[in-house]
Amino acid sequence: MEDDPGRLYRLDGVAHIAGVINDEPRRCISSIRRQQGMRLDERYVPYLQMAGLYHLARLNDRWFRLDEPLVSAFVERWRPETHTFHMPFGECTITLQDVAYQLGLPVDGDYVSGCLTDFHIYIEGGRPAWQWFHELLGVLPPENQVQKFAVNCTWFQETFAECPDGADEETVRRFARAYIMMLLGTQLFADKSGNRIHIRWLPYVAQLEEMGRYSWGSAALAWLYRCMCRVANRHVVKLAGPLQLLQSWIFWRFPTLRPSGYEEISWPLASRWSGYNLGISNKGPRVQMARMKIDLLQPRQETT
Repeated sequence: MEDDPGRLYRLDGVAHIAGVINDEPRRCISSIRRQQGMRLDERYVPYLQMAGLYHLARLNDRWFRLDEPLVSAFVERWRPETHTFHMPFGECTITLQDVAYQLGLPVDGDYVSGCLTDFHIYIEGGRPAWQWFHELLGVLPPENQVQKFAVNCTWFQETFAECPDGADEETVRRFARAYIMMLLGTQLFADKSGNRIHIRWLPYVAQLEEMGRYSWGSAALAWLYRCMCRVANRHVVKLAGPLQLLQSWIFWRFPTLRPSGYEEISWPLASRWSGYNLGISNKGPRVQMARMKIDLLQPRQETT
């Protein structure tokens, strides 16, 4: 088969988004993000700290909007073969150090693994998944709020919105488990549905004191890579994953692309952009402008 110089391909033969820029100059991705709507109760903090997720929880309360045209222009330069952005001055990518600094997540420890469809087969003791859900969270969602092994986000938020005053320790633990599942399902491992929480996190929240031994940062970075590889396909326009990591990395690494007026630096570094709320209009012209700005980048304009 002869090479077609007019198109760019991924290793699996799927057409890359970069190959259609001339045909669709105003093409822009759509981000799938959902703010975790449950209040961060102070009684959850010890469990979040043990899990290494406290800084992520704070970031959820310091929300900022994704600059979709800018992110779209970067995705056009993402190469799934190497997991790097091909820039005018060379290649660069998001690293584990960036994850640790931007989101405050642990990047050392045991790997996070699991199965999306048949994970219940591997549950210790062979108990049914939904029985375990009831044991750990004290309630079962109605059937119309369940899609196979995922629960509607709205039901989660309404059911566990507020931990009762004077609740005993076991009740607090149940609400903390629900909060962590929502946090993982919306801020780190969101899928393109944008409205479901998978119950594959049950084995982790079952042992709250052990969650801190996992490398959540490594898993989040791997998921972001996978999501960007998917949206690099010219036929895919929805992007999910830990997108606050992607945008904050862009702002920190490329000062000429960051918004003005956000000079206060705090930890984790992504909290710097709290309140950033770019409008959603005129995305087509803005993605063209973002492309041009990236084309003009020089090596000295990237921070390390």
